[in-house]
Amino acid sequence: MSSKGLLERLQNGGNVLIAEGYVIEIERRGYLQAGGFVPEVVLEHPEIVKGLHREFIHAGTDVVEALTYFGHREKLKAVGRENDLENLNRTALKIARDLANETGTLMAGGLCCTTIYDVNNPDTHDKVRSIFKEQVEWAVTEGADYMIAETIHSYGEAKLALEAIQQYGKGMPAVITLTCLIPDETTDGVPIAEACRKLQEAGAAVVGLNCGRGPSTMLPALREIRKACKGPIAALPVTYRTREDCRTWHSLKDPDTGKGVFPKNLACVMSSRDDIREFAEEAKAIGVNYIGLCCGNSPFYFRELAEVYGRKPEACKYSPDLSLNVILEGTNSSLQKLREYAFGKK
Repeated sequence: MSSKGLLERLQNGGNVLIAEGYVIEIERRGYLQAGGFVPEVVLEHPEIVKGLHREFIHAGTDVVEALTYFGHREKLKAVGRENDLENLNRTALKIARDLANETGTLMAGGLCCTTIYDVNNPDTHDKVRSIFKEQVEWAVTEGADYMIAETIHSYGEAKLALEAIQQYGKGMPAVITLTCLIPDETTDGVPIAEACRKLQEAGAAVVGLNCGRGPSTMLPALREIRKACKGPIAALPVTYRTREDCRTWHSLKDPDTGKGVFPKNLACVMSSRDDIREFAEEAKAIGVNYIGLCCGNSPFYFRELAEVYGRKPEACKYSPDLSLNVILEGTNSSLQKLREYAFGKK
């Protein structure tokens, strides 16, 4: 296990960097089905999961999060694989634990929205508790350093996740990240900063936001969360160019056709590397100390974030050096001619 745990790393203004967004990246590589986004790849192609973990470690993540996102009972039932539930979870946890041990990174277990929580239906609350309980218990037995509950849209479900971690997690710290959609409130009507404050006061080690919004539309909510919360706060945006009239990646439109792009055609609204670097600089200035990227994340993006937060992962050896680019910097006459053809005459 890592010599320093989550809480020790966050002491005295320390930062923790975490790569998320595995299901979208693996879907882009052709090993996971868009739509349900169930991580069957853990059982069918574990080498792909291991490889992506290694790529994110190379790019600077401090944490290997087990790929159990949408690996809970309800989602596996939807694809007819409920009998594989425990095997999938334990396999994902073992993969993450082995790599964390090898590289000195932290290993996190993961919970996420169950898709069945209904604030007005207590029966669903019991089902949610059961889903969270078994996943937390498996994470404990497989040696997780801490537990993440992510992409949760309602305060009520987030509170159930925190309670499950506290009750069954054997003292593991809890990171709870809500998803802020178009309104600045949870789907059960709690202002997002207030929900984060209440979760922190209830014992979460880190609170904040992941998914839902891209860099530019997440920042205003983060400023309010920083004002409301005394402890560490988290930020993990999607890597898409959301804006005030399209606050979420779900609502983005193709700039050429005006058609919705979620979830299959998001490539036309991807963030640039500079977008990610500028977001990281703003987040650092706000005081975000648990920082990462969610859906759309890729190692080249994550390296930008790591560099802003003062890290020099192995991937920095290959950071761009545009002085070596012959089209941009070449000085002989043939290259000048090439530049005119590439960019147009000035």
